[in-house]
Amino acid sequence: YDSTAAMSGLADARSLLALRTGFGIGVHTALARIEGRPVGLVASNPLHLGGAIDADAADKAARFMQLCDAHGLPIVSLVDTPGFMVGPDIETRAQVRHASRLFVVAANLRVPFFSVVLRKGYGLGAMGLTAGGFHAPVFTVAWPTAEFGAMGLEGAVRLGYRKELEAEPEGPRRDALFDQLLARQYASGAAMQMATTLEIDAVIDPAHTREWVASGLAGARVAEPRAARFIDPW
Repeated sequence: YDSTAAMSGLADARSLLALRTGFGIGVHTALARIEGRPVGLVASNPLHLGGAIDADAADKAARFMQLCDAHGLPIVSLVDTPGFMVGPDIETRAQVRHASRLFVVAANLRVPFFSVVLRKGYGLGAMGLTAGGFHAPVFTVAWPTAEFGAMGLEGAVRLGYRKELEAEPEGPRRDALFDQLLARQYASGAAMQMATTLEIDAVIDPAHTREWVASGLAGARVAEPRAARFIDPW
């Protein structure tokens, strides 16, 4: 789906200004106003790599966060990612070094940061788009469609429950146990369960997203400048 529609739904009419649309298309970045207040919007792009974050997307998002911080603009992040892109090809582009910028920049932000998980919130990619962790932003809320977990839950189950799986003979019984364990992980990562265990702040009606963000903006303030200088790692 086109996540820019969600960005438009948050922004005041005719206030959305997309930036760098031809670069790092794994994420969208835009300036906008919400109830008259200028903000920066970041959104995953599920139409590119399913929302996975590659090197260019990480650079784009990190640079945009620095831009917002320099001008005192609160940041709203709309998250729908299966995680950081992995594989031999992406590793030749120093993926880890590029992806780390999201965490280093977020750790030095002075401006308020708000996260809304629309659908997928998996792995370190989700953490990178929530200022380093679900508890780092002013709030992290999710739509009912959201789901959370480690990147590649199937592999995580095979490794984490290796002894239990190997205790069963190969065949239907082991497959059934694997399916049961995997289903348990998906259930634990459901949006409502995450809110119940206080991993996120709330599960909200998508129609109330703008109201939540506007309320957060009304109460949030820009922090005082840090005494130490911030050095971008890239």
